[in-house]
Amino acid sequence: MDRVRVSILGATGLVGQWMVKLLANHPFIEVVGLSASPGKVGRKYGEVVHWFIPGDVPEYARDITLVSTDPPDHKSADVVLSALPNDVAWPIESRLLSAGLNVISNASPERMNPRIPLINPEVNWEHLNILREVKGNWVVKNPNCTAAIISMPIKPIQDLIDSLHIVTLQSVSGAGYLGLSYLAIDGNVIPFIKGEEEKIEAELNKMLGKQFPEKFEPWGKPVYVTTTRVPVKYGHMAVIHAVLTKDVDTEYIINRLSRFRSLPQERELPTAPREPIKVINRVDAPQPARDLDPMAVSVGRVSVRDRVLRLVALGDNLVRGAAGITILTVETMKALGIL
Repeated sequence: MDRVRVSILGATGLVGQWMVKLLANHPFIEVVGLSASPGKVGRKYGEVVHWFIPGDVPEYARDITLVSTDPPDHKSADVVLSALPNDVAWPIESRLLSAGLNVISNASPERMNPRIPLINPEVNWEHLNILREVKGNWVVKNPNCTAAIISMPIKPIQDLIDSLHIVTLQSVSGAGYLGLSYLAIDGNVIPFIKGEEEKIEAELNKMLGKQFPEKFEPWGKPVYVTTTRVPVKYGHMAVIHAVLTKDVDTEYIINRLSRFRSLPQERELPTAPREPIKVINRVDAPQPARDLDPMAVSVGRVSVRDRVLRLVALGDNLVRGAAGITILTVETMKALGIL
């Protein structure tokens, strides 16, 4: 199998570290470049990275010399994977695109651009097909980490939903390595995350809608979101209430969720979970400490009453919500013959 060569921007951050880790010994994706901030350029990755995630720095990455974000430093890559912060990402990504490079980005700018696919592979891999109409290079965007998690259990039942009402409980790692001070979050819940509610509402409507070459047709269902930050290290949770269009029972919903499979599972892609949705029957599930899965979304508390569905969804914000979804998108594009 032909290999896909990638370089990683923001390789020393939390999401970048997960990309580096997940790509160790990958069967067909090869890391050909790692990039970091200007003060780290020219130094070995293993010397400068503050490794914060489980395990050790992968052996293959330790002696890679860090490069800049300038396009010439990434010309050997088939696709550049961007783990850059939102506030600096788009100018850098735009330069790469202008230089003819392909980009898959985790950053929020341009996610709602009608010409740019916003991809969670199990949910809307079909949207990638618009890239077949693109002459030259392209950019693909990852969704917001919480939207990526929520969209998974919504996809198998979206035809039954009239409106969504969501309250999130988002871990501190979603704010980045230095995102929140200990004093701000210890023993506390912050019932507001700037810009997050609007992102989730808009991005769910885009991913669950239809994508055309020049536009997307949104799903069009009302989505109401309240976001909160909680003192948990990893994992984002969402309490979802969905008003349904017809009478169904709880078992019917559980069957739909547990049987859901999509192209990544059908093609047995390396990063795809065998079960993208894990329905857990314990009355106190899901819990971040017990039920967090790197790529699958754990679902519990499923019940239907008076045409209102209640469920609780839990996902890994750094893997399913960021690094893992990026790699799975590369694998999906390879399977579709786009890469």
